[in-house]
Order: sequence, then structure tokens, then C-alpha cells
Amino acid sequence: MSISILDSIKSVERQYLTGEEPVLVMCSDKNAYICKYMRSSFVAFKLACELIGAQMAMVWHLNTPEIAFVRIRPSHWSKGSNVALSIGSRKMEGVVDITPSTNREVKASTKTLTQLLKIALFDFWMANEDRNANNANLLYDVERESLVSIDYGCIFNTATFDFPLSQLTSTDTILYSDLFQYLIQNKSLASLQAMAKPLKAYYLACINRSRQLSMQVIKAMPNDWNVPSVIVGNKINQLFESEWVDGVWHNFTECLTENLVK
Repeated sequence: MSISILDSIKSVERQYLTGEEPVLVMCSDKNAYICKYMRSSFVAFKLACELIGAQMAMVWHLNTPEIAFVRIRPSHWSKGSNVALSIGSRKMEGVVDITPSTNREVKASTKTLTQLLKIALFDFWMANEDRNANNANLLYDVERESLVSIDYGCIFNTATFDFPLSQLTSTDTILYSDLFQYLIQNKSLASLQAMAKPLKAYYLACINRSRQLSMQVIKAMPNDWNVPSVIVGNKINQLFESEWVDGVWHNFTECLTENLVK
């Protein structure tokens, strides 16, 4: 696993008004990146979550933006004293931000529903509390008819490293959203269960690939984030415990049934 280290080449173009206040930066590879940066020790753990989540999503073969570490030059933004590397997600073109008002721009097909089920299953496994009915954290690539998974700062139950992982509830996932209801329109419980059944083999294969990546993710963590590798490693290891793996699959299938008609 190799993650590029890029430099900003011009002043920050935009600061977003979302919770992490990310900034849009044009970088030395001539691409724009949406960057999250060090603001406190807690944010450092959220940056670690962004790194882990993005890399795991790639291993799961989810459509997710390419990431890079970005050095924002002091002269290019007002927070010039911040020297820690930021983590950037490459800005994608031709995509729609999924909101309740844009759901209908997504093509309702077996293809997109399968994509959403895989993303939801990933969220259950990573205990991602930030993708739900009120905040999809999804883009839609119109040309490719593909859902794009973004934002991983709230995996591990919103960056909770002091306590064991806990399962998501049926109302705290993307399966509780209007988007899910739109994509399953006119589908019976039997047909939905039939679609979900092949995901078990996919799920177990993804976990095996993720296990091989876990140590590389820890080694890639920038030293200037000051995130203890032992703490991160212990948290990642919880993802592979058999009780968690089995519990996630059971919870996922139960939530599918509960949210078929909410």
C-alpha cells in the first residue's frame, strides 16, 4: 500500500461548512483534494479513522475517492502554523451529492441496490455511525451509475478507541434512509433476501483481504498525528474477532428485514 504525499500549489480555494471544516486544495499532481487536517488530539484519531476507512473501502472494492497525504504550505491558508500532514480525498467530477432531494437522480436498478447493500454491510462491519437517513455520505456518479462512498471519520463508533465495538441499530444506518426505500420499491422480502444471500461470501472474502492490509495501514499513519499505533492496532483487531464478524452479519440481515417497510 502506497499513499502519495502531495504539496499544495495555490491558496486554499474553499472551506466547507461541515463539522470537520475540510478545505479544498489544488495539489502538486494537478488534482484538487478535499482535505481534513489536525485541529486537536481527538481530531487526530478521526484522521486515523479516515485513513483506515478509506483503505478498507478500497479493499472491499467500493467506489471511493483516491486519498493522499497533503502538505498545505503555510502561505496557502490562514492556519499556517499547522504543520501536520492533512489527509485529502480527491475531488471527483460528474457526481451528485446524495440528499433527500437528489435521491431520484440515482437510477433505481439491481446494480445500484447491490452497491448500497455492500456499502451498508461495510458500515456495519466498521461501526460507521455517520452514514444514516439524515446524512448519506454518498455521491452518485451519473455516467457510471455508481454510488460513491465518502467520509470515514466516524467509523469505530465515532472514533471511540477506549471501548469495544458496538453494533449499529437498525435506525442508525443507510438502510433506514429514503434512498434505500426508493431502491427497493416493489421488492418482496424474499427477493431482497435472495439478493443479500451472495453477499455472505463477498463479506468473508473482504474480511480476509482487510486482515492482510491492517498492519500496512498502521505503518502508513503519519508520525506527526501522534496516534499510538498500539491503540489503533488493538481497535483494528476487534474487527476480525469471530464474535464481531458473525454478529455483524446477523445484525445486517436483521436490519434488512426491519427496514423493508419502515
